[in-house]
Amino acid sequence: MTENHDSAAALADRLFAEHTEGRQFRPLQGPGRPDSLDGGYRVQELLVRRWVEAGRGVPAGYKIGLTSEAMRAMCKVDQPISGVIFDSTVHRSPARVALADYAHLGIEFELAVEIGTVFQPEDAPFTLDDARDRVAACMPAFELIEDRHADYSDLDVLSCIMDNSWCAGIVLGERRTDWQSLDLADNPVSLRVNDGPPMSAVTGAAMGNPLNSLVWLANQRAAMGTTLEAGMVVMTGSTLATQFPKAGDRFVYEVEGLGTVEAMAV
Repeated sequence: MTENHDSAAALADRLFAEHTEGRQFRPLQGPGRPDSLDGGYRVQELLVRRWVEAGRGVPAGYKIGLTSEAMRAMCKVDQPISGVIFDSTVHRSPARVALADYAHLGIEFELAVEIGTVFQPEDAPFTLDDARDRVAACMPAFELIEDRHADYSDLDVLSCIMDNSWCAGIVLGERRTDWQSLDLADNPVSLRVNDGPPMSAVTGAAMGNPLNSLVWLANQRAAMGTTLEAGMVVMTGSTLATQFPKAGDRFVYEVEGLGTVEAMAV
């Protein structure tokens, strides 16, 4: 076992313990901290392995974060980040999300895609045409974010990557296979929270087109030797500001032409 692997394993053990004990998220500094994003993903992989062994279930897909240029500039990185979704954390709309299950829950508003044809590493690099051809279905979706009361004024992206990019699950709307006629660069979306006025955006808020997010992920994971399997779900990035719900809050998010996804915090 190499020294680098020892350090990565120790950081994964630390993160696993922090989640188990409900500790606040703090940047991982000091000896053993990776000096690259690749090193951060090695820690993430070991943390995911620990969660699988602890019974969280098998990977069901991936999330993509920091899909806007503004967010990447704020976090001082030049690319998005990714994390693993576990099958035990996939919920269907309408969902009731128990706040007690999270240290500090955030909700993000996204387009989810279901992989129809595998992305194998040996076929990389992938293009936008590959993404269009390999998506079986699209769905409006929420991503459930577990930030563990992070201090956003001291946000460290490498530490976030190691912590599985804060992915705590997803809520999926109806699976739709008739999505090809939609202009995903400019397709309207809207969010209503309780009885408040709707908030509007377009699907292209995520990397200009959510399929660009999928291309990025497929190529990133191919470089790591990972296959995106048929049936996996990919969360392509948020279109609106993250919401932090209180008990009783109800969220309805619509992707025009695809329908709605609904969740209530309890």
